Amino acid sequence: MSANESRCYSFPPIAKPSAEILILGSMPGLESLRQQQYYAHPRNAFWSIMQSLFAIEKSWPYQQRCELLTQQRVAVWDVLKACDRSGSLDSNIAPDSIEANDFNAFFQAHPNIQAVFFNGAKAEQIYMKYVQASLEKPWQNITTSRLPSTSPANAALSLEKKQIIWREQLSSIKQLIQ
Repeated sequence: MSANESRCYSFPPIAKPSAEILILGSMPGLESLRQQQYYAHPRNAFWSIMQSLFAIEKSWPYQQRCELLTQQRVAVWDVLKACDRSGSLDSNIAPDSIEANDFNAFFQAHPNIQAVFFNGAKAEQIYMKYVQASLEKPWQNITTSRLPSTSPANAALSLEKKQIIWREQLSSIKQLIQ
């Protein structure tokens, strides 16, 4: 680990056993780690998108937002359990430091998961490289899809465009599993 890198550890998922959809980030940013809350950076679009999709007000207390999200049968977690990274950017994750979460245990505890959505390209890349091959048979064929990152670093798309893409992707899966 270089002098400007620090070891980052993710936190437990937002999930109930009834979850049908899993949204995966890579590793929480520094503000999220500081607050121990997923997507805590004020410019991250995640909670704004959840507000538009599920009427979960981003101004509500974090625990209330999490509870309402689980009532929608949506789980949130990160691909990484730990890594070395300077700052908050995914591009600063040291590849040789990657430690993935235990997805076999997660899927066993959440047997209704029908689809995994990646919040950005890095989450998908890490999952495919470090997780996919280690999945037990029942979970190897879960539908996966990459969504545009909600990170403020992803300024290529407007919030409105991100909301449209997220709504289209999640709606199509929700229709299939209902």
